[in-house]
Amino acid sequence: MHPRPLLGVNIDHVATLRQARGTIYPDPIEAAGCAEQAGADSITLHLREDRRHIQDQDVWRLRDSINIPINLELANSEEMIAFACRLAPQYCCLVPERRAELTTEGGLDLHSQGQQIQDSCTRLRTAGIRVALFIEATPEHIEQAAALGASCVELHTGPLANATPETQKQEQSRLQAGVEHGLKLGLRVHAGHGLHYDNVTQVSCIAGISELNIGHSIVARAVFTGMEAAVREMKQLILGSQPAP
Repeated sequence: MHPRPLLGVNIDHVATLRQARGTIYPDPIEAAGCAEQAGADSITLHLREDRRHIQDQDVWRLRDSINIPINLELANSEEMIAFACRLAPQYCCLVPERRAELTTEGGLDLHSQGQQIQDSCTRLRTAGIRVALFIEATPEHIEQAAALGASCVELHTGPLANATPETQKQEQSRLQAGVEHGLKLGLRVHAGHGLHYDNVTQVSCIAGISELNIGHSIVARAVFTGMEAAVREMKQLILGSQPAP
C-alpha cells in the first residue's frame, strides 16, 4: 500500500476559464503538462454531458500529451460510456451529474441505477479500464459498489470539507471507517471533493486512501502562483501528513 495518497490533479476549471470567453486559452492540456512536471500522479478531467468546460477534443489531446494516467470522470449514460470505451483511458470514475449543479453534489444513487451501473462497469472493464464509483462514505454504498463490479471507490469528502469545528472529528471518523470498510472488501479507495490547502491534511492523514483528486483549489491557487507551484504545494501537504492512528 502506498504510504501517502497519490495526487490526481483535476484540470476542469482551466477549461472553465477558457470557455468563459470562448478563446483557445488557457489550455487545459498545457496545465496538465505543468501538473505532471510538478509531480502530479494522474490527471483527472470530467467530460460533462453539457460540455460546460472540458470538450471532446481536450480529452483526445490529453491522451496523446502526458505520460501519467488519465482519470476520466463521466456520467453513467450510453453516450459517455461509449466515448470512454473508444478513448480507453487508464481509469474512469462514474459520477452523478445534473445540468443545473455548480459541481458534483453527493454520490451516485447505486440503488435505483444499480443494474445500469453494473452493466457500465462490465463494459469499461472489458475495454481494459479500471472503474471507480463516486459514492458517499457509508457501509451500504461501499458494499453496493463492490457488488456492482467496481474495483475502486472514490469517497465523497464534501461533508468533511464543509464540516464545522464541532462536527469535523465526527466526519473524519466516518470517512476513516469508510476507507477501512472498502479495504476489507478488496476495493482501492480514493477520496475527493471540496479539498483545499487548509483541509487536505485532514483527509490525507487517513491510512488506506490511495489517491486524492483535487482540482478547483489548485487551479485557484495557480492564478497567483502558477500551476507548477500550486501542484507542488499541494503535493507537499499530502506527503507531509502523518497517518491517523
